[in-house]
Amino acid sequence: MDRKKIYTLIALAIAVGVYFFEAYQKDSESEAVIQQGETVKRDTNTNYLPTSTTGQIVHHEGYSLSYNEQHEQAEWVAYELKKKHLSQNEFKRPYFEVDPAVRSGAAHWRNYKKSGYDRGHLCPAGDRRYSKDAFNETFLTSNISPQEHRFNSGIWNDLEKKTRYWAKRYDGVYVITGGILKGKMKTIGDEDVSVPNSFYKIIYDRSNSNPKMIAFLIPHKDSNKPLKEFVVTVDQIESLTGIDFFPEMENTLEEKMESINQANRWKF
Repeated sequence: MDRKKIYTLIALAIAVGVYFFEAYQKDSESEAVIQQGETVKRDTNTNYLPTSTTGQIVHHEGYSLSYNEQHEQAEWVAYELKKKHLSQNEFKRPYFEVDPAVRSGAAHWRNYKKSGYDRGHLCPAGDRRYSKDAFNETFLTSNISPQEHRFNSGIWNDLEKKTRYWAKRYDGVYVITGGILKGKMKTIGDEDVSVPNSFYKIIYDRSNSNPKMIAFLIPHKDSNKPLKEFVVTVDQIESLTGIDFFPEMENTLEEKMESINQANRWKF
């Protein structure tokens, strides 16, 4: 074998070695990010995390979620909205990014492009203005669901504002949000991201010795109706989703909180 062929083979072997080393390094870095997402964070209140029907829970610094690969979005996003979190900080909106902590692979933001639907936040960016990192974290694709623009900017936005009002009034609340991922739904994009027919939000005030809970189930369409008309019991949402929203709560308290419509206890 002449020298030229030997050099060619050596160069090819080096190139193949570099390729596999970089692939291994990339896989190792990806696994590290996924494992970090599976690690409970300092401010995660695990006592109030719902069950996961998929077994895929991801913990970010500002919220936790249960990802549903079949529907390419979170079945729930949960977080505490403390009074001290409320801020008027103005940060530049970042680009949406695929969540690297989702083991099965989060949906790409391109699924939403020209779909006719907004990238609707589940944990609102407005709830995480207390730091730039927390704000940016809400722009991961695991935290969005397809929403009609008039719904997103209308009744749903009203509920998000009301949640912040209650967080201030009651010195913090616990929030769980998601779409109802059941029944026949439209899909968008190459990954068939499901478009929920309705969305829910559950808010728990545990700031004093007389806690209260309120739940909303809102059809995915524009509405001028008052928020009170969408109040339901937590039990109703559990029946629709198959999720136990407060599995660690003492049974007697959980039954009391989840079975009764407590709208009259909240200041609208």
